[in-house]
Amino acid sequence: MPVALITGASRGFGRAAGLALVARGWDLVVDGRDSTALDRAVAELRSRGGPHTQVLAVPGDVADPAHREVLARVVGTLGPIDLLVNNASALGPMPSLGDYPLDRLESVFAVNVLAPLGLIQLLLPSLTAGGGVVVNVSSDAAVEAYPQWGGYGASKAALDQLSAVLAVERSDLRVYAFDPGDMRTAMHQEAFPGEDISDRPGPETVVPALLRLVEERPPSGRYRASELLAGVGA
Repeated sequence: MPVALITGASRGFGRAAGLALVARGWDLVVDGRDSTALDRAVAELRSRGGPHTQVLAVPGDVADPAHREVLARVVGTLGPIDLLVNNASALGPMPSLGDYPLDRLESVFAVNVLAPLGLIQLLLPSLTAGGGVVVNVSSDAAVEAYPQWGGYGASKAALDQLSAVLAVERSDLRVYAFDPGDMRTAMHQEAFPGEDISDRPGPETVVPALLRLVEERPPSGRYRASELLAGVGA
């Protein structure tokens, strides 16, 4: 069975992606900072998979190097990894850049930039063994200048550039910066406290765009879910 690691899989897009993959026969390693939420997600993932599907959970924070080491070791128990989805993200505070606390910016970059690269480095031999796929979940804030989104947007722009350079350096991999667009998730609600975000699409509606990348394996690059979804079934 193919093997995937999805970070931030206890809720939102990570959970939705995991549900779609186990239904297609993938073995998964998943993580999340909230162990209770992760346990609930894992129970659901296992119920969707086949009798031989393996779903292994590692609670923890991707910003912690020791946690990333454990993730890599657990992945190794399943065999070479076919797909790494760097989905875990930190929104951080949302003041103007002139007032942004630099220690908080370091924390945002630790989760959104350094952690994905750290996992890629640890898993690179396994990924290249089977010509694997790396999906780094990005944002439109990486390419658009939204007021108060400077910290998060800068981190995702850095992740985009990391993805682009890795793709040039490693032609034996497929490396995608994946922009899912607005979704009805807890993190999106955090960005708009007190607002009704029920008009945003659920994360499960975006998963077919991710599956198209994984299954069709177009050239490495930056892809918007909206553009991929427009081509589904075409």
